[in-house]
Amino acid sequence: MKTKFSFYTWFLFLALSALGVFIFITPISTDAGMKVPIALLANWLAGYVEPYIHWFAFIVFIIAALGSIAMHVIPQRGPRNIWDSLFRVHWFWTTMRVLAVVFAGAFLFQVGPESLKSDVTSGILIDPASGLVTFMFILFLFAGLLLPLLTDFGLLEFFGSMMVKIMRPIFKIPGRSAIDCLASWVGDGTIGVLLTSKQYEEKNYTGREAATIATTFSVVSITFCLVVVETIGIEAYFLEFYASVIFCGLILAVIMPRIYPLKNKADTLIDGSEASINREVVQEGYNVVSYGLHNALSKADSNRNLGKMVKNGFINVLEMWFAVTPIIMAFGTIALVLAEFTSFFRILGMPFEPILALLQIPEAGEAAQTMIVGFADMLLPSVLGAGIESEMTRFFIATVSVTQLIYMSEVGGLILGTKLPLKLWDLFVIFLIRTVISIPIIAVITHLLF
Repeated sequence: MKTKFSFYTWFLFLALSALGVFIFITPISTDAGMKVPIALLANWLAGYVEPYIHWFAFIVFIIAALGSIAMHVIPQRGPRNIWDSLFRVHWFWTTMRVLAVVFAGAFLFQVGPESLKSDVTSGILIDPASGLVTFMFILFLFAGLLLPLLTDFGLLEFFGSMMVKIMRPIFKIPGRSAIDCLASWVGDGTIGVLLTSKQYEEKNYTGREAATIATTFSVVSITFCLVVVETIGIEAYFLEFYASVIFCGLILAVIMPRIYPLKNKADTLIDGSEASINREVVQEGYNVVSYGLHNALSKADSNRNLGKMVKNGFINVLEMWFAVTPIIMAFGTIALVLAEFTSFFRILGMPFEPILALLQIPEAGEAAQTMIVGFADMLLPSVLGAGIESEMTRFFIATVSVTQLIYMSEVGGLILGTKLPLKLWDLFVIFLIRTVISIPIIAVITHLLF
């Protein structure tokens, strides 16, 4: 027997889900290009808090580090509470939180070695005007409070049943992940990671599914792609560049879930239990649309208490501030120091020189140096490649850098700060495999265009 739902439940599903689509997925034309409303909200607030957001971030890092150290001394009593969730972490993550304080302090007070206080290392992350981490504090505020509009009122359930016949056989992920992917492509990869992490914690994704979505579909926004082409000087080829990114990205999305390390991730829920084999099966008496609608309304009906949603939203914000941002600061700074002040990534890129020469990429030696440095920050290959004379090579470098997807100054650090079942080694291997597969594909496209 089909369930009848109240007008209020219909309102929650239709109105709040539509609001979520508008805020996270609908691009709006602005003077700075196409942006989704949540980015506009974050930029608006950033204008007001810019004079002191870096000090706020520094204080959060200090509290996170001291709280974690204290929790190693104070034994846990009773069930895990909000304080345990924020501060009771493994010694490794405690160390990362302490390093976040050290790295941020080096830049803010301009003390210590140049490699730590430089504008091109810790400054990229903590600078009040343009730092990634400082902007993340603002973005996480809105994302933590507003992500439930996408996740709690039936939108994922509604599209899940309809998209499963596409997403499951082709990409080996649930149908509901189509919204994650869309939020990343149109909005920003960080939003996709946060959405995926939340779905994993709520047992809607298995570990393998969540790891696949976070490392395969959490791509950078169109806006950032514009920054890439402007930095490396190929603005005239933006449409060809972006079409190449999409084409190569889809090929990688088919391949990556079927090989190591994503294939080897446990296909179990976050608590170790098995996911129901019938979770995406349309029940008898329904078609894909009516079943999706039934699931959507059931989800909305279970979240009628909006006050609880707001409370949980603020808890999500605190967890992202205290758990995620210090990790991005620590790992991002380490990666950028290696990229800017050592030959680490240049040496790792040397094996690519004969490969690029074989593929007849002009100035192969200079291009090879950019192949691995993107693991530190996605914009670095374009910065380093901007001086290369060959337009063909600059197009190749820019396109490969975006299809590599994983970079530690933002998405990589964010993934490590969540509960997603991915370690640093996993991220580097995924980055390397994506690079190796992307190179011949992009090389063929580049030769066709030039």
